[in-house]
Amino acid sequence: MANISTLNTAAAGFDAVSDQVATGPRGRKPRRTFSPRNIMLYGTLIVAALYYLLPLYVMVVTSLKGMPEVRMGNIFSPPMEITFEPWVKAWAEACTGLNCDGLSRGFWNSVRILVPSVVVSIAVASVSGYALANWRFKGSELFFSILIIGAFIPYQVMLYPVVIALREIGVYGTLTGLVIVHTIFGMPILTLLFRNYFASLPVELFKAARIDGAGFWQIYFRIMLPMALPIFVVAMILQVTGIWNDFLFGVVFTRPDVYPMTVQLNNIVNSVQGVKEYNVNMAATLLTGAVPLIVYFVSGRLFVRGIAAGAVKG
Repeated sequence: MANISTLNTAAAGFDAVSDQVATGPRGRKPRRTFSPRNIMLYGTLIVAALYYLLPLYVMVVTSLKGMPEVRMGNIFSPPMEITFEPWVKAWAEACTGLNCDGLSRGFWNSVRILVPSVVVSIAVASVSGYALANWRFKGSELFFSILIIGAFIPYQVMLYPVVIALREIGVYGTLTGLVIVHTIFGMPILTLLFRNYFASLPVELFKAARIDGAGFWQIYFRIMLPMALPIFVVAMILQVTGIWNDFLFGVVFTRPDVYPMTVQLNNIVNSVQGVKEYNVNMAATLLTGAVPLIVYFVSGRLFVRGIAAGAVKG
């Protein structure tokens, strides 16, 4: 009996193999690694990456060279002798007008502008977007439309009225005035992002909380806020990069002793006194752009998730 059972099992296995051979392989056909499609796709991506990375490479290698080596003219060659003196000079010794303390002063000015502007604008925009998405009031759609129009008005149109307003309240030329400007101008687009994100969340969560007796702030802090991490990261990245890289508002609404880092970078690069030190200019540029680059690298994945989630509903 054992031999008969073994023969039956072997016959069943042979039949299964025969059926598989007869019907052919199952599943998706494996793709060739070097297919024309893959070659074109990855070739295009590699060319695009090189196009954007080449200027960064030139900046890095130039910032690590001394001026005698820079004058030799081969901008693509790596440094024969690495030196960090241009970085030290760009940070602490380069002249940015009347002051010769490098970018250090501008860095701390930018930090003092950045932190309150980001915190206040995101806090207010998140509450506003939550209210517009879940607590509709009479005229809320009209109010939202007017707010969104403000996101597309060129900043240059409103410079003079804002200057007059800041002068009248006594904060023109100060860091406080610049914080107010960045907070206000960041509100429309941030409110749009938060409103769309909260509108994409299941409305049943909001209704269940209302049935349980939760109010405006309880629902916001206990339900909406814990679920909104991706869109908060998006808002933070947009505000950090926008405020840190801003030049127009910094040069218009502040004075030389409180210039942000980007304005001081412009003063270093466009200085007409002495010898043009390209290695110092490159180091100063890299120092100025370090903060946005770090933010993007650290939270890039959450940025993509938040943008996708906030674009589902309008």
